[in-house]
Amino acid sequence: MEMKNRVYGAAGIKSIMSNWNADFTGRPKTISKGEIFGSDKAFKYPIKRMWENNGEKVLFLKSYRIEKDKLQPLQLSERYQKIFETEINDKTPSETVLKNLFSAIDVLNFGATFAEKKQNISITGAVQIGQGFNQYKHTDVETQDILSPFRNSQKDDADASSLGKKIVADEAHYIYPFSVNPQNYKVYKGIVPDFEGYTLEAYQKFKQGCLVAATGFNTNSKSGCENEFAIFIEVKENSRLYLANLDQYITFHKSENGKDIIDLKKLKELLNKVEPQIEKTELYYNHLTLEVDGSGINYTEHDIYENVY
Repeated sequence: MEMKNRVYGAAGIKSIMSNWNADFTGRPKTISKGEIFGSDKAFKYPIKRMWENNGEKVLFLKSYRIEKDKLQPLQLSERYQKIFETEINDKTPSETVLKNLFSAIDVLNFGATFAEKKQNISITGAVQIGQGFNQYKHTDVETQDILSPFRNSQKDDADASSLGKKIVADEAHYIYPFSVNPQNYKVYKGIVPDFEGYTLEAYQKFKQGCLVAATGFNTNSKSGCENEFAIFIEVKENSRLYLANLDQYITFHKSENGKDIIDLKKLKELLNKVEPQIEKTELYYNHLTLEVDGSGINYTEHDIYENVY
C-alpha cells in the first residue's frame, strides 16, 4: 500500500566504550571545531545489514569475489547482477533498471546513485537522514593498547609481537534527524512498470531499523552501541507543513543522580505551533536507562524493546 503522509523524526544512538563512527585515524569522527558526530552512512549501514539478514534485497552493500587468488570487492554492475540475477547491456531499457532498483529495500528507502556506463540513474530517496551529533558534553576519547599474538612480518628485526590500538568514546549520545517524503517518487509513477511509489511496508521496515539495527549490529568497535530513542511525527496527508531537522530541538543531559535524560521542551514549543497539521506522534525509548521530558507533547509512548511489528 502506498504511503501518503510525510514523517519527521529523530533517532538516538548510545555509545558506551565503543566507537560508533571512526575517521581514518581510528578516532571518533569530528568536525573542525572538535564536536563528535556520526555520518548518515554510519546510521544506514546497520539498517541495511539488518535488512539483508532478514532476507531482503539490498543493493548497496559490499560483497566479494575471488579474483586471481585475491579477495576483491564487487563492482556495482557485478553487485547488480548478483542481486537481480540479470546483466545490463546496451539494449536494457531504463524502466527495467528502475524497476529492479526499486525492488531493493535500501533503494526504495534511501534512493540511489547508479553510475554505470550503460545506465546513469540518480534517485532522491524518500528517506533523508542528517548527521548525528553527539549531545553529551563530557565525552572523553580513550585509547587502549592491544598486544597482537604475532610479530610484525614487515620488520625483519622484529623479535616481539606487535602492538595495536583500539580507540573508543567512554560515553556518547548521538541524535540523528530524518525525514520521510513519499512524494519524492511521484515522478516515477507511470514510468516504472507496476510501481506504486513509497509503501507503508517500506516505511515500517525503516522504522524498525531506527529502533533495533544499531543494537543488533554487534561488531568489535560497535559493541556498546545501541538504539535508545526515536520519535516519529506524521503530518496529515494534505498538509503543507514542512519541518527542519528536529535534532536542533532535542537535547541530552544527565540529572544530578546521573540519570540519562532526553529533553523535548524546545520540540514541544515547535509542535504546539503546528499541532493542527499533525496526524500522530510516536515516541520510543529504553525505559530502563533513559527518561524523556516530553510533557505537553501529545504522543503515544512505547518501550523501544516492544515487539510492535
